[in-house]
Amino acid sequence: MTEMEYRALGRSGLMVPVLSLGTGTFGGGTDFFRAWGTVDVKEATRLVDIALDAGVSMFDSADTYSKGLAEEVLGHAIKGRRDRVLVSTKGSFRMGPGPNDVGSSRHRIIGACEASLRRLGTDYIDLYQLHGFDAVTPVEETVRALDDLVRAGKVRYVGCSNFSGWHLMKSLAIADRYGWTRHVAHQAYYSLIGRDYEWELMPLGLAEGVGAVVWSPLGWGRLTGKLRRGQSKPEVSRLPGTINEAPPVDDEHLFKVVDAIDAVAKETGKTVPQIAINWLLQRPTVSTVIIGARNERQLVDNLGAVGWTLTPAQIARLDEASAVTPAYPYWHQRRSIGPDRNKPPV
Repeated sequence: MTEMEYRALGRSGLMVPVLSLGTGTFGGGTDFFRAWGTVDVKEATRLVDIALDAGVSMFDSADTYSKGLAEEVLGHAIKGRRDRVLVSTKGSFRMGPGPNDVGSSRHRIIGACEASLRRLGTDYIDLYQLHGFDAVTPVEETVRALDDLVRAGKVRYVGCSNFSGWHLMKSLAIADRYGWTRHVAHQAYYSLIGRDYEWELMPLGLAEGVGAVVWSPLGWGRLTGKLRRGQSKPEVSRLPGTINEAPPVDDEHLFKVVDAIDAVAKETGKTVPQIAINWLLQRPTVSTVIIGARNERQLVDNLGAVGWTLTPAQIARLDEASAVTPAYPYWHQRRSIGPDRNKPPV
């Protein structure tokens, strides 16, 4: 069996496996998450067994996954072996109808964290993340509440998810100003068909020591190998026909990327998902990539993304096929003060 690689989580001393198991498929307690999967406790326990045997010791969840059911299922699945696992979860998204059932206020964050602890059946969370940026609550209030959770021993490291660059930088600056706990991780969407993370968040992560915890590395199911030119969409899918929240991707761009992955697959003998995940593991700032699985077969296939490395030529081919013109001001910055700034103007 391939030995799992471990990396530091951002600028911290916490070592995490390069693959983490996500629990979005656990529970299936709402229509949204039922489209992802309906893994019950027995199935989840089996997936955790396989993951641990492969060295995947980090498990990611969120209070909003199936309205807390995913955390409950995970809690049962890791019962009796808490000392062998790292648990990460998230709060901020709406969990009830009340005005304080959403956001990152002190009231919400502390209450959400304590509720997650109960559902998970543990007295501490290894990595607690804000699921999104709260534009209403003062950042100072949020960062101080997270620091209090760390000082109380309920949380060991903190991070965020789906932040803009300025959201994260302001949070870091406030933490530095007052000596409060810093974000060491940013859980962000990043894939061969979604490289926006590279424009601002990756340089920020490099400069500030924030590790990327990558979600949806297969582009909302588009890079599973089931989508190719001239083929109809599979009936069981997490694509826009099932979940409209999936980010839009132009068909021609998608097929161009899949064509490049298929070419690399012929050279390596690896599957489309394995290549897509391995490419991510070669990118700067990436600490761990979250893999999800409806069943044992999918999990085992995703585990095959480690233990080997794409060649520079293969990475360059995938880079070229997946490249898009960045939004302003990033395209302008690359032209004016980027790595080619010393070349004579055309």
